[in-house]
Amino acid sequence: MSLLDKLNWRYATKKFDETKKLNPDQLNALLDAVQLAPSSAGLQAYRIIVVENPEIKQKLRDAAYGQQQLTTASHIVIFAAETNLDGQYVKNYIDRIAETRGVDRANLEVFETNINNNVNRMTDDLKIVWNHKQAYIALGVLVSAAADLGIDSCAMEGFDAAKFDEILGLKVLGLTTSVIAPIGFRAHDDALSTALKVRRPKEELFIHI
Repeated sequence: MSLLDKLNWRYATKKFDETKKLNPDQLNALLDAVQLAPSSAGLQAYRIIVVENPEIKQKLRDAAYGQQQLTTASHIVIFAAETNLDGQYVKNYIDRIAETRGVDRANLEVFETNINNNVNRMTDDLKIVWNHKQAYIALGVLVSAAADLGIDSCAMEGFDAAKFDEILGLKVLGLTTSVIAPIGFRAHDDALSTALKVRRPKEELFIHI
């Protein structure tokens, strides 16, 4: 199938088949794709938590107003924004560029200064908002890559972020929950799996200038 065929196949899965789990190869392929997601300046100012433990999934379901996707899915993928985007974080990123590309770190000083200038213009709250936005880009890659791999997903915002942070111990890691996506395989009796997609018509959605 083409990418368009696969995007038409995917939908926000409301009920997963609890008997079907992603195997390690499927999960790793999906995470490999998400690792390659674009982010502003390449900073990737977020972490990704993958939850398979049934007890934790149940606690997260309770913090997501009882939505069944969180316990019927094979895994829950949680995107969490960094809360401490500072000069040290940027330094570590620049060090990684120098090591990965085998370049003299001195040649990256201007780039490092530009990133720090942009970061320092923001308040701490705005930095977190910015990092949440970057996490959403990665979410988009996850949803698309999952469809390409024949894996179902459901991007979700309906949860108590503070409770998620508490359950997962994110505060001590300098993280806060952005958005989540249960992944797995659709249940045969999920009626929405065969429902027609409802989208704004192209002439209304797109503006050509």
